[in-house]
Amino acid sequence: MSELLSTEILARLQFAITIMFHYLFPPLSIGLGLILVITEGIYLKTKNPIYEKITKFWVKIFAANFAMGVATGLVMEFQFGTNWATYSRFVGDIFGSALAAEGIFAFFLESGFLAILVFGWDRVTPKVHFFSTLMVCLGSMFSAVWIIIANAWMQTPAGYHIVGEGMHAKAIIDDFWAMVFNPSSMRMLLHAIIGCWLMGAFFVMSISAWYILKKQHLEVAKKSFIIGLVLAFISSIAAASSGHLLAERVAETQPAKMAAMEGHFITGTGGAPLYLFGIPNSEKQTVEYGIKIPGGLSFLLHWNFTTPVKGLDQFKPEDRPPVGITFQMYHIMVTLGMYMLFITSVSLILLKRKKLFESKLMMKIYCFSVVVPVIANQAGWIATETGRQPWIVYGLMRTPEGLSKSVKANEILASIIMFTLIYILLFLVWVFVIHNKVKHGPDEIFPNKKRKFIEENNV
Repeated sequence: MSELLSTEILARLQFAITIMFHYLFPPLSIGLGLILVITEGIYLKTKNPIYEKITKFWVKIFAANFAMGVATGLVMEFQFGTNWATYSRFVGDIFGSALAAEGIFAFFLESGFLAILVFGWDRVTPKVHFFSTLMVCLGSMFSAVWIIIANAWMQTPAGYHIVGEGMHAKAIIDDFWAMVFNPSSMRMLLHAIIGCWLMGAFFVMSISAWYILKKQHLEVAKKSFIIGLVLAFISSIAAASSGHLLAERVAETQPAKMAAMEGHFITGTGGAPLYLFGIPNSEKQTVEYGIKIPGGLSFLLHWNFTTPVKGLDQFKPEDRPPVGITFQMYHIMVTLGMYMLFITSVSLILLKRKKLFESKLMMKIYCFSVVVPVIANQAGWIATETGRQPWIVYGLMRTPEGLSKSVKANEILASIIMFTLIYILLFLVWVFVIHNKVKHGPDEIFPNKKRKFIEENNV
């Protein structure tokens, strides 16, 4: 097998495909979950039936997406045992604790209240139903908490000691809470959750904008759009702030990753420039065709334009991450983040002037902008993971060392082809289901005697 199709490359490619496909759905569930809490909370406060109609419509979308998230997530765990057995042995104690916590605190919380959320409108009181909505929302976020804690530990290991040697080495937890609150976990978690809110908000605005262009379900569409717009604007500001905090921590704990993200090759004695865009050239150790702000990187990290920032020249060549893809993915994420902040700011101004929904151009932009936070989230994940290379656990285990010793490249290639075909089919099914629900639109709300009795008697 050629180097291009080596076991390591194929195993990494398969994990990237499965993770990136799965990562389309849980962030959307988290974002939609918060939207549901907001819309049902407004309904509970105002008793305005239009918000009940809005909530019931987005619950249908949420349920279909939640099912896809569960189905696509099952594959990931199997890869640890098949392609990454040595890695699994090394981190088993760490990941076992985090994934067990996810199952206890997140999956059961989501699953236990999901049936009430979907089917309980006329069977429980409005307050109980809202509580169920809140628990499903929190459960989806708790899933992200424990997965990100596990990933953050790979970036900045803490609260452990090593037993055994070589292939039989294992990381054992010394301090569970030190592992949970490792140096990067909370900042990574905050930034990731905000990214999920942006996905949910832009998804809601995209469908609402389509309804507005078609002049269908206008009351539902306009109120849904406004809720999504406010959430997207707040989340865009929060994403910029949390991204800055995370970048500061990366510079402290993974300086090689930060240098790769910014194309910073030479340390120098003065301030480090901040590149707005460009093409890194590792051989020449420069960023070609780039536009830079002199001292900008130093200012962002140290609030000083002249403080030196450690460059890639301070690390051995074998310890440097791939610069090209890390740099470009990081800059794509930042650029799209700025786009979302700009477009939502303009939209709020137009909304205040009562011109937003009359602008066909803005509605068309939002129809297509649904992909923007998706690409931004994916690009951020790629930058995070490629920037950690060549380490699978930073400073402790290199990526090739984590591979299974018995798996062969042709076996991985065959499974990649099979799963890719299955994922294409699943995605088409998801598109078909979502399209049908959107085409059908919100259901009309009719008085229900049983529900009225429940509300009046609080039973």
